[in-house]
Amino acid sequence: MSGLKRLRWFVIIIIIGIWFSSTCMATNFLPNAKYQVCFVPEQVCGSMLVNLIDHAKKQILVQSYSFTSAPIARALVRAKQRGVDVKAILDKSQFKSQKNAVQKFLLKNNILVWMDYKVHFAHDKVMIVDNSIVAGGSFNYSFGAQFEDSENLIVIYDRNVAKQYEQHWEARRQASLRVREDLEF
Repeated sequence: MSGLKRLRWFVIIIIIGIWFSSTCMATNFLPNAKYQVCFVPEQVCGSMLVNLIDHAKKQILVQSYSFTSAPIARALVRAKQRGVDVKAILDKSQFKSQKNAVQKFLLKNNILVWMDYKVHFAHDKVMIVDNSIVAGGSFNYSFGAQFEDSENLIVIYDRNVAKQYEQHWEARRQASLRVREDLEF
């Protein structure tokens, strides 16, 4: 089965699961939500995220499994510098050896960072922007995701969906360790 066929089946299964698990959520999400999709290698999902960050007005909440992308990190710092509240929860693997360069960059630029260490993998790849936009999918914030892999990203413009993701973000933040710039790993 080709990758595109697998992706279509995956999307169909997810939609059916949402519909069965919560009629209310399906009613709010499916007819009203506006969305954009991005697929690597055909498109540049990293630029889509940078554009979303560059247009944020109030808040950006990040959850990331793998975060090594300098363009995305620089965009988050630009957002912070223009007054956007930027916070990030990162998987514990991001704090080992050389992988922590982006995290140190975020911390040095006054972005609050937490390490999600209690679960085996904090495998989320999500940004919640201005309490109304959710960007998520398989797309890690990394060079490999953009230039070496097959990945997907969906950006959903829906306050109800964003609220559910914010609740998950907050639950993971409470289960995570706040990271300081001087903390050694």
